Order: sequence, then structure tokens, then C-alpha cells
Amino acid sequence: MAASTELHFLLVPLVAQGHIIPMVDLARILAARGPRVTIVTTAVNAARNRAAVESANRAGLAVELVELPFPGPQLGLPEGLEAMDQVAKDPITFFHALWKMAEPLDEYVRALPRRPDCLVADACNPWTAGVCELFGIPRIVMHCPSAYFLLAVHNLSAHGVFDSVGDDGMATFEVPDFPVRAVGNKVTFRGFFQYPGVEKEQRDVIDAEATADGLLINTFRGIEDVFVDAYAAALGRRTWAVGPTCASLTVDDDAKAGRGNRADVDAGHIVSRLDARPPASVLYISFGSIARLPAKQLAELARGLENSGKPFVWAIKEAKADAAVRTLLDDEGFEERVKDRGLLVRGWAPQVTILSHRAVGCFLTHCGWNATLEAISHGVPALTWPSFADQFSSERLLVDVLGVGVRSGVKVPAMYVPEEAEGVQVASGDVEKVIAELMDSGPEGTARRCRAKELAAEARATMEEGGSSYSDLTDMISFVSELSRNRRHERDTSSTALPMPFATAELGSNNGDKIEADAALSVQS
Repeated sequence: MAASTELHFLLVPLVAQGHIIPMVDLARILAARGPRVTIVTTAVNAARNRAAVESANRAGLAVELVELPFPGPQLGLPEGLEAMDQVAKDPITFFHALWKMAEPLDEYVRALPRRPDCLVADACNPWTAGVCELFGIPRIVMHCPSAYFLLAVHNLSAHGVFDSVGDDGMATFEVPDFPVRAVGNKVTFRGFFQYPGVEKEQRDVIDAEATADGLLINTFRGIEDVFVDAYAAALGRRTWAVGPTCASLTVDDDAKAGRGNRADVDAGHIVSRLDARPPASVLYISFGSIARLPAKQLAELARGLENSGKPFVWAIKEAKADAAVRTLLDDEGFEERVKDRGLLVRGWAPQVTILSHRAVGCFLTHCGWNATLEAISHGVPALTWPSFADQFSSERLLVDVLGVGVRSGVKVPAMYVPEEAEGVQVASGDVEKVIAELMDSGPEGTARRCRAKELAAEARATMEEGGSSYSDLTDMISFVSELSRNRRHERDTSSTALPMPFATAELGSNNGDKIEADAALSVQS
């Protein structure tokens, strides 16, 4: 592995918390194996993740953050709007701005004294493909959802199922040629860019994956072996399962508490509250960085929590900006009534700090893949409450395949709930029932908790030397080392001229027109 000490990996995550967090984890894991790693993102996202990078530096790891300007203001977006969780409306313009990041990335790579040996791009960043082709840089695509979801969406598209149901998002179907029986509909199996207005972006994603030198998936074979192998075979690409990245964390308490963003509450205060509780007695509730409950549904959840009698920690980000939520918590007295057993975090919570505490016995989660892997890695059974995209697939995996979850009763994304329901899918009484079911001390609950602990042990073992994810990462590093050496030789023997700047690239607009990238980029040797 001596050659790996000379390697330089450039990591380009999607500007979304659920994607940046595992990419920062990967940077630390790679650097611990020898290579130098640079994470390229925007100023807002760099600030959110600086604590994790500084922790890696304190551990002697060669990880750095590089900030590139976000082109949003060029398209009319406000300064500082640089992350998916900040987008309240007009996501299509945000995607167009994201695609224009190819220009500053080109300029950054052009100015480096030596080309990176590999660029690892989030699957939702296909705009990196042109830059890599321009400079002859090996490119690996990293997927941040489950292999279950990736394979399901691929098979549904390849077999024409999505086309056959057309605009009927509720039409029920079974996923064809799938390792397990999976039944759903278009609204619960929809891919990230399978929406009107981003058809070009979807094509770009597919094309960039098909031309990548390999694929990384943040998962491990102990839970998704059959799905990983089937997806690799379907795509015909070298594929490595290198997760769960969160299971490899050996960081200090401050970095753990600030994972993904600075917490809105002192982590020590939460820990002291948890220390006073018996093992596996506390319910933790979080819906991630993007998903938001309708006001009526949030009120039903609050009543269910209150009536359950269980101690809980609730990361309730809606309280920062939603007046109706603040009325429920403050004016209507919810927080005061539950203060002896309920702790509310009004914003970003130190999730890993909480999930790793012995007192936490249940995680009510939106089933984002990052949160799902954190629950699995810490042996915490899940109460599943998916909101959109891959989250319904994570729920199926947790409940139907792995047997470590209980469904809340959510059937569809909130936007598809009938108007008369006012966004409510799970009434307060049902919230009580599913909490009691998941935290049950009977045979089923005991078996579920034992299974969760077994998976947590597997997750830790797979990231250690001799584990499958450790071995897959070793193979990936060796692959990149050889491929980079070959590409460098090809560049040296073919031409010494610099390629033309990326400013001539064309980016698709919402109506199919082309936006000419007109930035005048300097040519540097």
C-alpha cells in the first residue's frame, strides 16, 4: 500500500447534509489509509463541516476543505443560499446553479501543481464528469442512498414499469427481477431527479454513472450483499461497498457533537439528561435536515409522545421558523408539560452523541440513509416515518428485510395526502401504539433489539481490517493507484498542452434551452 501515500483524492459531495456527512467520513477513512484528501464544497457547507475536518487534522490526517464560489447569485438566488435544506422554493434554479459549479471546479483543478489521482463525485453531481474528462482524471461515483433503492429504481426503469404507470403515482406494482418481494408505487419509489423540469439533470446523472470508472456505495455487505452485487451486475461497473462510514468514527466528543453542523444545544446537557435514564428507555426523534411535518401532523405526533409516557429527545427544527409550532410548544404548554421526561432541541441535534448513548432505545426517523446507517451502527431499532425519495426504501429494508424496525403508518409523501386530512397520516393514538410496539419488552421487542445489536457489531467489524468494507476500500485504492498511473502516462505521452477552459460547456435550462457558461477562466500551469 506504499503507493497510496502518494495519492491525492478530490471529493465533491452534493450540497446536502445527508450527502456531505458520509463524504466527510470517507475523507477521514481514506486519509487514515495514506492518501491525501481534499473536500471541495461551498463556503456555507464548509463552515458546517469544519469541525469534523479539524478533528481529522488533530489526528494527523491529511484532509483539507476547499471552498468554491456557488453560482446561485448569477441565476438570481440570494447570497448564502448554498445548501439543499435552505431551498424553500424553486429547486430547479438551485439545480441549474449547482450544475454551473463545473466552471469554478475547472479553474481550481487547472491551478493545481499536480492533477488529482481520483475525483470522487456524489452521484447527484454529474457535472463533474466533463471536468474529469477534460483533465484525464479517474472518476468514481459515490452513492449515498441504499443499494436496495438504487437497484429498485434501476429495475423499475429498465423494465418500463415507471413508463407503464405514467402519471398515476398511486398505481401499485411489484419491483421486477428483485432479490426480495417489494411492492409500492411511483411516489414511494421515485428517484432523486424523476420530477418534471429536471429531465436533463436525470439524463446527466444516468450518463455520468454509466461512464464512471467505478461506483462506491455507503453500505455494507452484512445488510445489502445481494443488492450490491445485483446493482453492480446491472450497471456493469466496478462497485465497492465501503460503509457504513459512520461506524468507523474515532473522533473526539466535540467533533462527534458537531457532526454535519454545529449543534443548537450543548451536547453535554443532553448527555447529562440521558445519563439519568435506564438503558434503552429513551426515544429519539429526528426528521433530518430537509423533511418537515405538516403542522397538524406535528401536533398529532406531539400528543402521541406526551400520552406515551416514554422519555424522549426531539430534534424539532420546525421550531426555529414555524410560528404554529412555537405556539404548540410554548403558548399551548407542550414543552412545560413534558419537561420532566422530554427534551426539545430546537434545531440541529448532536445525533451520533445521542444514538451512541446507552439510554437510547428507539429512533423515530425519517429514514434518510445517513440516519438509517447511524441507527444500524449503534444498534438502535427504528420507528420508521419516511417522507420522500429513497426513505420509503430504507423503511422496507429496516422492517421487511432486516427486522429492526416498526412502521409508523406513513404511506405516502405528505404532498399526496388528501386535502381533507390536512397532512395527517398518523393520529396521536397510533403514535402511542407504534411507540409501545417498538419499545415492547416482550419476545418480539426483545428479538428486534437483539437483532439490532448483532447488526451494530457487524457494522463495526466490516470497517476494521479483515472486514468486507475495509477490503473493498483497499481494492478501490489499489484500482485508483494503477488507473491514475496509466492515465498520467497517457497524458505525458500524448500532449503537453493544457486543455481549453471548461467555460465552453453548455448547461441545460428548465425549458430545454442551453445556458452558455461564459466565465472567463484563467489558464494556469
